[in-house]
Amino acid sequence: MNKTGTTSLHAALKALGFPSLHDGGPAVHDSVQRAIDEGVPLLSHVDRRYDAFSDIGLLARRFRLLDVQYPGSRFVLTVRPVDEWVASRCRHVEQNQRRQAVGRYTGDFLRVDEAAWEAEWNRHVDGARRYFRDRSDFVEIDLTADPSWGPICALLSVPQPSRPFPKRNVSRASSRRIGRR
Repeated sequence: MNKTGTTSLHAALKALGFPSLHDGGPAVHDSVQRAIDEGVPLLSHVDRRYDAFSDIGLLARRFRLLDVQYPGSRFVLTVRPVDEWVASRCRHVEQNQRRQAVGRYTGDFLRVDEAAWEAEWNRHVDGARRYFRDRSDFVEIDLTADPSWGPICALLSVPQPSRPFPKRNVSRASSRRIGRR
């Protein structure tokens, strides 16, 4: 889900040599929606050069179908404390509202609904945990608490780089939590 370290995950996957697509904007959303509408595999209309995907809502909500359609795939559930996630989303909405007011945002993520977001979080996280329970092709990580190479590299069977784990798009609240200033 968004606001859970997906930008950092994307940077880490790229650093490990995996062509990674983060978000992709309306074009990727439309490509995935087209596949859903046509009843074909979810990535059918997405650029085939990518091996990894993050922060693409239509895909994240269909992890079970992705697992069936793309055997051998590996899955990462990025999490953070739900109250911090809701607060981050609130800040994101406020930023979108400011950007819309000056004509720099045309999206629809403009309304805060904390109760619905928390229910969505619980459904998604609990569902992923249940579905992937005890599987070796799944890892759950909280990059706001412990941004490290270990879990990702173990999942992907690649060596850990010597450089620090990338931290991208980190808010001040998260920075304090992970020891940054």
